[in-house]
Amino acid sequence: MAAFATKQSLLLLSLLLLIGLSTGSFYNNFDITWGDGRANIFESGQLLTCTLDKISGSGFQSKKEYLFGKIDMKMKLVAGNSAGTVTAYYLSSKGEKWDEIDFEFLGNVTGQPYVLHTNVFTGGIGNREMQFYLWFDPTADFHTYTVHWNPLNIIYLVDGIPIRVFKNNEAKGVAYPKSQPMKIYSSLWEADDWATQGGRVKTDWTNAPFSASYRSFSDVDCCSRTSIWNWVTCNANSNSWMWTTLSSSQLGQMKWFQDEYMIYNYCTDFKRFPQGLPAECNLG
Repeated sequence: MAAFATKQSLLLLSLLLLIGLSTGSFYNNFDITWGDGRANIFESGQLLTCTLDKISGSGFQSKKEYLFGKIDMKMKLVAGNSAGTVTAYYLSSKGEKWDEIDFEFLGNVTGQPYVLHTNVFTGGIGNREMQFYLWFDPTADFHTYTVHWNPLNIIYLVDGIPIRVFKNNEAKGVAYPKSQPMKIYSSLWEADDWATQGGRVKTDWTNAPFSASYRSFSDVDCCSRTSIWNWVTCNANSNSWMWTTLSSSQLGQMKWFQDEYMIYNYCTDFKRFPQGLPAECNLG
């Protein structure tokens, strides 16, 4: 009887391990696409790292394409003097009129905060930048960065707190990404001509190699396909996230965050848009 119970326990443990490997495994969900060995997967598929040195950065992309989804990734950014480095995490389609939803983390000198740069492209046109500081040190531990993209809005969240929303205002003439499936991309690369303090601070290569880490990927709520020859299919509980907008309490959280941590908003940059702000800036 004891032997039977032990076998049952081992079988259950094996099944749980297999489930864990299949749902969040970087082996199953991503391909390392560049870097000549500078990006690697560890811990049976549960940890991915990208590194950057003076020769090259590195990056990866999803096996699937997504047309709407709630996509989570835990990330830990380059520690120490990360000036001139960019850790990009974004969704993008292909072609001259691509759509894109961006998180970009702009490194800084030791003791100075990262800048979280966000942007939305529709039909190959962006110019919708919002930038923020974070309320924690993103290099000390893993934090969850979420894109919640549905037909109504794109919600950016950090550790579950909404920091930005881009609404679907197509009815009022504003383009919205809704027809081009996108892959997930992430990379660690050098951009010291602009990334840190407008390019005034350059990368200190004596600190290389730089490293960013990823865990706990989740795309449980999504519409996706594994090949351009397939139709996009949605998961069974799509109604629970497909039509989500922010609640009044979440709007309050976002206002708090933006009041405290926003450092640039294209919708208030009248010098940049002397002929008038983009249409969505006046639509609420």
